[in-house]
Amino acid sequence: MASSRQKLTFERIRKFTLQEGKTQTFLWDADVTTLACRVTSGAKAFVFQSVYAGKTIRMTIGNVNDWRIDEARAEARRLQTLIDTGIDPRIAKAEKIAANVSNQAEAQKGKILFSTAWEEYLEELKTGISAKTKRPYSQRYIDDHIRLSDRGGNPKKVGDGLTLAAPLSCFLNLPLSELSSPLIADWLTKERQTRPTVTANAYRILRTFLKWVVESKQYQGIIPADLTQDRNVRKMVPVSASKADDCLQKEQLKSWFIEVRAIKNPVISSYLQVLLLTGARREEIASLCWSDVDFKWSSMRIKDKVEGERTIPLTPYVSTLLLKLNEHSKNAAKEVSWVFASKESKSGKIVEPRKAHNQALERADLPHISIHGLRRSFGTLAEWVEVPTGIVAQIMGHKPSALAEKHYRRRPLDLLRKWHEKIETWILEQVEN
Repeated sequence: MASSRQKLTFERIRKFTLQEGKTQTFLWDADVTTLACRVTSGAKAFVFQSVYAGKTIRMTIGNVNDWRIDEARAEARRLQTLIDTGIDPRIAKAEKIAANVSNQAEAQKGKILFSTAWEEYLEELKTGISAKTKRPYSQRYIDDHIRLSDRGGNPKKVGDGLTLAAPLSCFLNLPLSELSSPLIADWLTKERQTRPTVTANAYRILRTFLKWVVESKQYQGIIPADLTQDRNVRKMVPVSASKADDCLQKEQLKSWFIEVRAIKNPVISSYLQVLLLTGARREEIASLCWSDVDFKWSSMRIKDKVEGERTIPLTPYVSTLLLKLNEHSKNAAKEVSWVFASKESKSGKIVEPRKAHNQALERADLPHISIHGLRRSFGTLAEWVEVPTGIVAQIMGHKPSALAEKHYRRRPLDLLRKWHEKIETWILEQVEN
């Protein structure tokens, strides 16, 4: 430290210049001995210099244009006080900077919107692996997330008007930090009044998403870990109960087949019949390609929601229906890959058969049966043939419910065919009688 000192003033600092041949020069203050003005080829700055633990330390306080001289002296005294109390001012400064950075990061986290994390979550679903099944997430599962968070306001595919906002859409513009158990409970209370089953599904998806947020490093600490486990939230979750009457009865089969066969569009007519006679999910059959159908070995490969894919028998009547569609597709001007193709839909496959089905039900004077109700009908009608429960579950793609079914039953296609053809034959007998 220089022996000669001068009281730092504005004018002295202004006239102070770098000595020739040196990279830095110091002008030491006479009032506060640890304070100096340092000049380099780049700028002038106030610096603090003292001794800590027997070693000389030097710290930059700030540019002389940004600090008043009295402020620099006060800062130098403060830093010396830290040393006198055994604190390294360099470490104290680093900790303060780190705390400020952390606070700024937390403040930014508080502004992150639900929609930002939601979009990232959807991308992870598209490329990730399910921890439960150890397989990629099915497109159906991903589509459910997109559908249940749709903002609405789009033209309806069937009928006039615009689509309604989906249950999860109300959260999209909300900062994640504002999510709370009372907010979710109020949301459930409102949504369950008009669409309980959809709301229950939306809640399950929301619960899984919020768990992902809690475990994500990027969003960690924004929301509590138990938001959806609050007692007031759980008691407002609607019970997803299937309609007891959403199923064709034995006596209704003849009327149903007569009117469904009379549907002018052969694709929709065949589609509805195949749904009933296979018990498959609507999207599984809608996504069927000709490459999935093996007429030689009488089998169909279906994209399964649970297992990824499954192979089921191609029964005689279903085979006849598909052969007719196959001939029609071969005669088409443009080659199509979908079994149940549609010129009206953007995807090229059948999308919405409900209108034609509802009209057929009305003509047959039958109560309303949903498209999913046809799948339920297959499982119910199979009991008339006394088909083993495990056989029906494997054909329909249900998750095994018993330990033996889960780990030890792997029935060959021929065994499934034996029982599946019995089901189809019995159903068609009710139609012909």
